[in-house]
Amino acid sequence: MSEERETRLLMISPSSRLTPEMLARNIHSMGVEVGLKETCYGCLIEGRRESVLKVAEMARKLQGNSVFSKRRAYRMGDPVRCRAQHGTRPGYSQLEAEWAALPFIEAGLDALDKGEKYKEIPAKEKLSVEKLIEICEVKL
Repeated sequence: MSEERETRLLMISPSSRLTPEMLARNIHSMGVEVGLKETCYGCLIEGRRESVLKVAEMARKLQGNSVFSKRRAYRMGDPVRCRAQHGTRPGYSQLEAEWAALPFIEAGLDALDKGEKYKEIPAKEKLSVEKLIEICEVKL
């Protein structure tokens, strides 16, 4: 893919009430010229790099921290990856793991937006050998 074109995944956090169809409709209504493919986790957008980045930014503004953007190495419909053309799906496990982590990231970003400060968790003390022996030798 050239520097002028880009394909991006727009993933919706599983904790969001937003559906892929709603996200796709929002993108269509933006009036920006990009290709769009609705997926089970959000959608793919493809087009001129400036247009794609503009759509990703607008989607984040409309939907807040429940939409995440990630660059995709392959174009939409690429025969190597497209299941319709019997392509493989390497990387799907990684995508699934990232999708599962999105509610935690969304909550953290929401907290930052509210101005909440990170509370440092104090380090746990190491358990001494003596204390471990004491615990193990307790008779019930």
